[in-house]
Amino acid sequence: MKAKLILENGMIFHGKAFGYLDEAIGELVFTTAMTGYQEVLTDPSYYGQIVVMTYPLIGNYGINLSDSQSDGIKVKGFVIKEDAKLPNNFRCEITLEAYLKQNKIMGFKDVDTRQLTKIIRESGSMKAVITTQELSQKELREKFMSFSNNDAVSKVTRKEVLKIEGANQKIAILDFGIKRHIIESFVKRGCGVRVYPANVDYETIMEYNPDAVFLSNGPGDPEDLPEAIDLIKKFVGKKPIIGICLGQQLVALALGGKTSKMKFGHRGGNHPVKDIEKNKIYVSSQNHGYQVSELPQGMKLSHVNLNDNTVEGMKNEELKIYTVQFHPEASPGPEETGYIFDDFLDMIKGNNVKTSV
Repeated sequence: MKAKLILENGMIFHGKAFGYLDEAIGELVFTTAMTGYQEVLTDPSYYGQIVVMTYPLIGNYGINLSDSQSDGIKVKGFVIKEDAKLPNNFRCEITLEAYLKQNKIMGFKDVDTRQLTKIIRESGSMKAVITTQELSQKELREKFMSFSNNDAVSKVTRKEVLKIEGANQKIAILDFGIKRHIIESFVKRGCGVRVYPANVDYETIMEYNPDAVFLSNGPGDPEDLPEAIDLIKKFVGKKPIIGICLGQQLVALALGGKTSKMKFGHRGGNHPVKDIEKNKIYVSSQNHGYQVSELPQGMKLSHVNLNDNTVEGMKNEELKIYTVQFHPEASPGPEETGYIFDDFLDMIKGNNVKTSV
């Protein structure tokens, strides 16, 4: 079926709708990941966004449910150049189009995704609509004005506590939209975990008496989460704090640093990051539209992005706080930064936290 992708700046792209035929509105972003489209679709950090895949052929190996990073598709829309009609992989359970239909997500294809990517890079991320209908300018303005992603975390956080026992450190995880592989990365290292909803209170976590508090990835602007920031402040000086992606941004705000929205963000599996202490460069998986723009007092830069010099990691060894912006769990992307989970656990051993910066 013929469809249009209409950008907030007025540009219109013609193509075909596939998947669930309805309408989609969200923030238009791109990812440079060449594989891992299923992990992209199910990553809660993409909630509220229409994702453009820069790689031209998507769906080659179909979908297998064991690779999903959450309980279903979280993107608002999916834009590709071409879909593979006959996926070929021994793990394939369902085609990409059938998976989109099953999750009621609209796709858009037969468009030059690299041109779209250039537009986003030049103009920045913007709202967009995928539709099969003829919309007036007034209707478009109303749709764009009505779209907001301010409550994204409340839409993707879990409703009940997940409990997994382990023989090693006990990790209390605050779920702001956590990817499944992050939990698995702790569990395979023998950790016991409690994964809490984002609105958990301080007392509930302290009842578990964890060896560390982990702050997960998630969608949206960290400044939209004042309750989480206040909660994190209570743990400073009492428990080691570790975090990934949105977790890093929330720590920065809790300690007096600053965050800001990026022009088009970092999304993909080919982002070079330098570990300053190890003096080594790693290729990382990333998915964020916000950054730590000013380090909090007392926090030391541990990792830096070699493309644009943005903050990719920070730590305070006395307070035992260590966070990274990139995704060491990968899914999708290179796994060479997985050592970060070992560094997290090495840091929290002994749990001797000093009480001042």
